[in-house]
Amino acid sequence: MSISQSGEVAAVEENDLKPKLTDMGLIPGKQIRVLFKAPLGDPIAIDVEGYILSLRLEEASLILIKPHAS
Repeated sequence: MSISQSGEVAAVEENDLKPKLTDMGLIPGKQIRVLFKAPLGDPIAIDVEGYILSLRLEEASLILIKPHAS
């Protein structure tokens, strides 16, 4: 996803990090929006229905997103 693009969490892939990500609110149906990407692309900041979360690309790659239509 690019900066300012929004979408909905469709699923979180099975991984050792899944419990951590779901504890942070990344569960199916949650609305997210990309706020910022670091100059080299890692980490990124996303808005998860009102709070800002910073993720490494490795973590973000585990989240399956259904983008909103532009």
